Amino acid sequence: MAKEKRFEKIYSQGIGSVEIWVDKETGVNYLYRACGYAGGLTVLLDRDGKPIVTPIIE
Repeated sequence: MAKEKRFEKIYSQGIGSVEIWVDKETGVNYLYRACGYAGGLTVLLDRDGKPIVTPIIE
């Protein structure tokens, strides 16, 4: 049985250099940034410093 993917890419800017990914179980948004052979992932925060959460539609 195939397992459903937990993360979904919802935004991409440039050639894969800036992306926003959503955890489909929690709704938390993550910002991914790649540059050459390096990259980083962090929780995407609103202006109050709280994680941005996308409502989960089941």
